[in-house]
Amino acid sequence: MSETPLSPDLQRVQESLRALAMGFPEVVEDFPWGHSAFKVRGKAFVFLAAEGDWLKLSVKLPQSHPFALDQPFAEPAGYGLGRAGWVSATFAAGDDVPTDLLAAWVAESFRAIAPKKLVASLS
Repeated sequence: MSETPLSPDLQRVQESLRALAMGFPEVVEDFPWGHSAFKVRGKAFVFLAAEGDWLKLSVKLPQSHPFALDQPFAEPAGYGLGRAGWVSATFAAGDDVPTDLLAAWVAESFRAIAPKKLVASLS
């Protein structure tokens, strides 16, 4: 991983999304490729990569997948994950990042990956 610092605007988005992901029950953060992977019971539900002037988020979106792919910043996730409903969103420094939408996507992804009993325990 390079040591290029993240731009301040993307740093705020990254911190917000990280706090949201870590707020779900039984979530751990892992760093399999030098970037964050948020997992519940060993299964990833968010990948978050950031460096310098870009931020990339990948999530599984079983309900909002078609809507997500209509967004100009989104595309099917790589490595064959797109076929399974995963979407990647990429932002550059200075972009208007729809943080509320991304937060909803993180929540949807958690609910898609977490065991049903754990999802049922959410308020």
